[in-house]
Amino acid sequence: MDIKQAKQQIKYTMQAYFAKDEFGGYALPPQRQRPVFLLGAPGIGKTAIVEQIAQELDVGFVAYSMTHHTRQSALGLPFIVQKQYGGETYDVSEYTMSEIIAAVYDSIEQTGHAEGILFLDEINCVSETLTPAMLQFLQYKVFGRHKVPDCGDRRQPARIQPHGARFRPGNVGPPQAHRC
Repeated sequence: MDIKQAKQQIKYTMQAYFAKDEFGGYALPPQRQRPVFLLGAPGIGKTAIVEQIAQELDVGFVAYSMTHHTRQSALGLPFIVQKQYGGETYDVSEYTMSEIIAAVYDSIEQTGHAEGILFLDEINCVSETLTPAMLQFLQYKVFGRHKVPDCGDRRQPARIQPHGARFRPGNVGPPQAHRC
């Protein structure tokens, strides 16, 4: 498969993922949608191809390099809150929002695109401590307690209803395009 064919296959997949049924919901439910993996030598244009597809489909695009992420930077940083349980007050760890999920919300706010492609570059380079969280993210679109924004009523603008958006994870590793 050459680059042109790979681009077309990815575009068809994204069109299928963004397609709506007669009620305005996704024709292919998000829980059935699988990540798209691109494998290829560095510098052949994987990121540029996916960005072009996002532009052609008029959807948002967030590219995020995974090479330097630790578990904490991807999942969010811990902080302590006090909670009441059975009349007793306890210190409990909670986590800030993932930088990656925050980047999706920022993109929605900045562009107004309620749908888009989340492109995780160099996903094959994540640390061993981050691998389980990445697998959870690829399957459930969740980092820790924070999800990629869910689809909602498309008639509401994203900046008023930030959960009215749906970004599809698209994942890139370092020589053929295939769908997992």
